[in-house]
Amino acid sequence: MSDVHADRLAQTVPPRHNPAPADAGAVGHAAPSAKTGLLIWTVRAVAALFLIYLCLPVLLLLIGAFGQTWTNTVLPTGVTGHWFTDLAGDPSFRRAFSTSLIVALSCCAMTALIGLPLAYSLHHRSRSGRGAIARLVTLLPVAVPALTLGFGYIAVFSGDTLPWLGSLWLLVLAHAVLTLPYLTQTLLADLRHLDIAKLEDCAATLGASPLRQFLTIAVPNLTHSLVAGLVMVAALSIGEFQISNLIAGFRYRNYPVVLLQAFYGATGFACAATVVLLVLALAATGMSIVAASRQKVSS
Repeated sequence: MSDVHADRLAQTVPPRHNPAPADAGAVGHAAPSAKTGLLIWTVRAVAALFLIYLCLPVLLLLIGAFGQTWTNTVLPTGVTGHWFTDLAGDPSFRRAFSTSLIVALSCCAMTALIGLPLAYSLHHRSRSGRGAIARLVTLLPVAVPALTLGFGYIAVFSGDTLPWLGSLWLLVLAHAVLTLPYLTQTLLADLRHLDIAKLEDCAATLGASPLRQFLTIAVPNLTHSLVAGLVMVAALSIGEFQISNLIAGFRYRNYPVVLLQAFYGATGFACAATVVLLVLALAATGMSIVAASRQKVSS
């Protein structure tokens, strides 16, 4: 009888359930989610601080360009637009602006004439040792500081043999050397993406010479990337200061060189002159973005 009662008692007592292991898993997943949230907020905070660091000087320049006076105060007092009128009437800034445009356009023409065949040649010789050496040479102006190049130009072109220091064409040549790697890399990236080898093989079977293949296949397909690269070249040339300050003569000072001297005068005038340079840079960036987007659509 005792065994029967024991069996009945065991059936009436509910079994004990162990805690589900899912709770431990949930606790384990809570800590990584908290760490992920902390990481996200840290990244957002760093991005916000970087954005403030980047935009605050531009905002202060815009405020100063339209301020009446700015002396020993946090922000300028008064509102005016006469600084831009004074800037437009200043003969030194008009001359510097025209010089910058001439140098930029000449630099674009020179880099296009050199960069297109150079990028085409590097693309076809990318696997050979000579192609690697040539690509390294084209990237040297980016690796070597502009100050070093400027001192080199002074040492070479300041003597009686080559008295070109202070001339317009030396300034154009220096800007072309500095900006050529950017155009070349833009064209090379587009050439790798296009993969025009099949078209060239078809043209070669029809009897087209390498020059004709370059003119009829490579150049038309590189139009959008060429425009985007030349806009970038023009923007870099207009804003270039270091080497221009070293080799430009008094007659051919470009806009950034004259802009530096403006900060020794009225603050509002200097801010207005800087805003003009900023507008040019933003316009060039917008044109480059539009050209790049058209290139993606066409491809």
